[in-house]
Amino acid sequence: MSGRIYTRGGDAGETSLLAGGRVAKDDPRINVYGTLDEATSAMGMARAATTNDDICADIIELQGELINVMAEVAARPGGKPSKIKVPEVVPAQVERLEQRLDHYLAEQFPQTGFVRPGISMAAGALDLARSTVRRAERFLVNLNRAEPVNPVLIKYVNRLSDLLYVMARVDEQRTIEHAVKQGFEKVAQAVTPNPSPSGRGESRQEVNPMSLTLKDCDRMIEAGMKRAAEIGVPMVLAVVNDSGNPVELRRMDDALEVSVTLAPHKAYTAATVRMPTHELAELSQPGQPLFGIDVNMPKLTLIGGGLPLKLNHKLVGAVGVSGGSVEQDIDVAQAMVAAF
Repeated sequence: MSGRIYTRGGDAGETSLLAGGRVAKDDPRINVYGTLDEATSAMGMARAATTNDDICADIIELQGELINVMAEVAARPGGKPSKIKVPEVVPAQVERLEQRLDHYLAEQFPQTGFVRPGISMAAGALDLARSTVRRAERFLVNLNRAEPVNPVLIKYVNRLSDLLYVMARVDEQRTIEHAVKQGFEKVAQAVTPNPSPSGRGESRQEVNPMSLTLKDCDRMIEAGMKRAAEIGVPMVLAVVNDSGNPVELRRMDDALEVSVTLAPHKAYTAATVRMPTHELAELSQPGQPLFGIDVNMPKLTLIGGGLPLKLNHKLVGAVGVSGGSVEQDIDVAQAMVAAF
């Protein structure tokens, strides 16, 4: 071997700062840049796992920038001049982080609850990096109490954790969108009609899809309530348009309070995912292409009772029913679709 990676210089629990001087390995400065080093490693995991070129490129740029950030922390002010010129973090770097943050925020779905990391491998690694940067920020604030720290550096680390959080959400969101597309294709393959007997593959004449009217919704709601009365279960019935926005909601006497929330969510899910919620539930089991789709997306539900409304294979809306068993909810929803 031409050289050794070990020097034995740190065997006593000390290490050298970039600007000179020996300190303990648990010195506040070492805690800061050591924790940022952990974050760059987690970012490397995200970089290797993501399938998104823009996220990968941003991670590479951030890892390179963090080399200088760690060097600034390691170069204690007042130490002897270093042979290596160590640049300080400047406001323009914070502004660049904010620009990338705004870019990803424009794509991110609104977040209404606490996040459970892990929908995608890359998002999980980005969340690990984000929480590690938060720890580095706490160490940096502690260091600033003992000796002055570049205030822009503190802003930079704070903004970096925000950016990593949003990048994680966007990566998992894109992963879900890809999985949903695969689910669509799987369902479409299962229901594709056989070729025409003539073998010429004749195409059907397209008919423009209609929009739901209130009269349509009333008719479906009335049909659903009639079926619910026949089986003796009070229901909440909802109809949404093709975007998942509510058009009509009806609650029968004595229907469960929770159903007021569940019925619209079932309709929203069926419209936005474009398949029955009970079929989505099957595709969301472990090992299936849509596993984890409901995590971090609180309006999606995997409970049966939501059915899409289609005309000439074009989505025009969806219905959602809640109040009984899954089978009863599906039964009433089917009565609504039949009325349409």
